Amino acid sequence: MTTTPIVALQKPKGISLDEIEAELGQIWRSQSGEKGNHAATRATTFTMVVYEPEEFQQILGALGFYGDPIDGIYGPKTKEAVRQAQIAYGLRVTGRIDSETLERLRAEMGQRGPTPVTNLDQRGFNFSSAIAAQNPCRVITLCPQIGVEEGISVQVSAYCPVQKQSGSRLICCEYISLRGDKQTLGQTGDLIDSLMIADLPKFVWWKATPNPEQDLFKRLAEACNCLILDSSYFSDPESEFLKMQELIESETYVADLNWHRLSPWQELAAAAFDPPERRQALVEIDRVTIDYEKGNAAQALMYLGWLASRLGWQPMRYTESVENDYELSHIWFEGPGDRPIEAELAAVPTADWGEVSGDLIALRLASTNPDADCGTILCSETTGCMRMEAGGSAQSSRTEQVTALSDQKAEFLLGQQLQRWGRDFLYEESLAVTAQMLRLRAQE
Repeated sequence: MTTTPIVALQKPKGISLDEIEAELGQIWRSQSGEKGNHAATRATTFTMVVYEPEEFQQILGALGFYGDPIDGIYGPKTKEAVRQAQIAYGLRVTGRIDSETLERLRAEMGQRGPTPVTNLDQRGFNFSSAIAAQNPCRVITLCPQIGVEEGISVQVSAYCPVQKQSGSRLICCEYISLRGDKQTLGQTGDLIDSLMIADLPKFVWWKATPNPEQDLFKRLAEACNCLILDSSYFSDPESEFLKMQELIESETYVADLNWHRLSPWQELAAAAFDPPERRQALVEIDRVTIDYEKGNAAQALMYLGWLASRLGWQPMRYTESVENDYELSHIWFEGPGDRPIEAELAAVPTADWGEVSGDLIALRLASTNPDADCGTILCSETTGCMRMEAGGSAQSSRTEQVTALSDQKAEFLLGQQLQRWGRDFLYEESLAVTAQMLRLRAQE
């Protein structure tokens, strides 16, 4: 990931709520020379609202496991803090926040009562190069704080990505950061609406699970041109996907950064059936097996939804079970010509945890027809696929190794997403089938 150098035009300055526009106007007036020559020019691209709770970093800090700044960056120090907390509370040691770990951290925090977090809060000031490089007009960061009294504090600043220099001018972006308790921040919908620049595209990056019942979430989803989520954050993607599908059905443009992590797997699967002699064999596929890192089923569910939507499979039944530490989901489909199709999703405990929860490990496409030339195995280059190759099945299968994206971090994928102005209908069609599957699960 290329880092965009950023220089401060105006360092963060605390002000009151009603001074925001006046202070920003003063910043730009201060850049005007006597002859009106601007050393810095205000960007006019889009408004980005970032909801950045970073709950687990704050809790880790309050509980004494994490002493560094609250910055939203899941780096080595944060990972080590998670490991130490998992060891202290007798949890499975992964260094990642899973649903079990977060639940225990919340419980420990609840027993202590209101505990202020003393870590330096850098949210809203650690500007992602992915955002800066896209040259937005204004970034509004909402930072819920734990253990504080009711109220909101505001800071404004202006920063410029150096690579955007044109002659003697810098094209700069305004940053507004609002901090306070979650309840009070949740009542700022009218304020956020007024701060969004009129007649410019509006993006909302909601770095949490979607919550249509929350007034702030609802207001932002209605006001923006694109609501950006990352299902790798979700502790219960099976439930959150249904909420996302409801948003799409209500004409909200939703983008999931985790969807883009599947592109190498999708491209290799499609390429495996490019040869004319294999293209006809697609209709013979009736067995699908997908292994993924235990902890988050989002990628596996979306991939199966994509495959089913492309091949015209209709979900019919969904069951779950546990076998030898594997959490298994079985989904049955009806294909063209009433052909029965069975898929298995296996949550596999692994020792080598990646930076993204729930990464795909391997998948196999096969057929009960022994003469069908559709056997395909895709394997992650980091974990391999011994389970897929067990029993000699690999002898009649085409095997490919999947190289992950060079950078799977949300910030990098966000930079790519900000370059897409149209709706991703392939994603929406895939999520619609995934939602059909999960509604069957709810009926079991």
